[in-house]
Amino acid sequence: MEISSRNVVEGTARSPHRAMYKAMGLTDADIAKPFIGVCHTGNEATPCNIHLPGLAQKAKDGVSEAGATPREFSTIAVSDGIAMGHEGMKSSLVSREVIADSIELMVRAHQYDALVGIAGCDKSLPGTMMAMARLNIPSVFVYGGTIMPGILDERELTVVDVYEAVGQYDAGKISIEELKKIEDNACPNAGSCGGMFTANTMASISEMIGLALPGSASPPAENDRREKIVYDTGKACVNLLEIGIKPSDILTFEAFENAITMLNAVGGSTNGILHLLALSNEAGIKLTYDDFERIRKKTPHIADMKPGGNYVMNSLDKIGGIPFIMK
Repeated sequence: MEISSRNVVEGTARSPHRAMYKAMGLTDADIAKPFIGVCHTGNEATPCNIHLPGLAQKAKDGVSEAGATPREFSTIAVSDGIAMGHEGMKSSLVSREVIADSIELMVRAHQYDALVGIAGCDKSLPGTMMAMARLNIPSVFVYGGTIMPGILDERELTVVDVYEAVGQYDAGKISIEELKKIEDNACPNAGSCGGMFTANTMASISEMIGLALPGSASPPAENDRREKIVYDTGKACVNLLEIGIKPSDILTFEAFENAITMLNAVGGSTNGILHLLALSNEAGIKLTYDDFERIRKKTPHIADMKPGGNYVMNSLDKIGGIPFIMK
């Protein structure tokens, strides 16, 4: 296995570098191990990402247990839901490129040997995966998890119900008090928007395309399984480093065909098209709109998911998640 971090920490000329690592609490034994970057998009801009620093610690625990040294860093994430409807939305798609670029720069600058990427919102998922493809070092992606549905009068809600309620209020169909009730109950905790919107779409794709562990897309953000999944992701990343598997070994044309199949089967976001095209470009795979149409014609839509359907990601999780769809 290639250990790039040795370029940074071995030899007498690197004594100052080791001194700086020791300032952060690392020992000679820690420095002697492979360095695994653990990147997350945690911030207080959105519930999709607010819990990610805690999950990063679980990934670091997994890396340490597997015999490597984790090095945590973070990058930006724009909330499409909060940026929507005003000048801020012009920053959304640009943020995907900034995320990919910033992860690339951190890994290249510090010569990390492998990468765990944790992301939770629309542009942070593809941005993180694009960086993995570009860097082509052993990498495992893990989703921060979906939000639980809000409950009001025994009805499941997502943030889209709030948008629709605004229209109902403007049309005089509901009162301001009813709008406030929906607003107060739609988003109960941390996690990405609950329907098959862009985040859950890209999480499903991450699993299908092979960058994430099986069964990792559907468990909610605040489910106990989420922490175990992230821990296992840290261990898996070290294992990929040991056996030398890189994103280029995973992101084949056939893997992208599988991803497009999943996109159609779950009725995923149309943003999945532009993100898969960007990811394929990073991976050096020629993917066209014709491939999407060819696969669409032969793939049944089998998941009745919001916003067009009736169910949320938590509902899919209860029946087996993405592995169930794969069957």
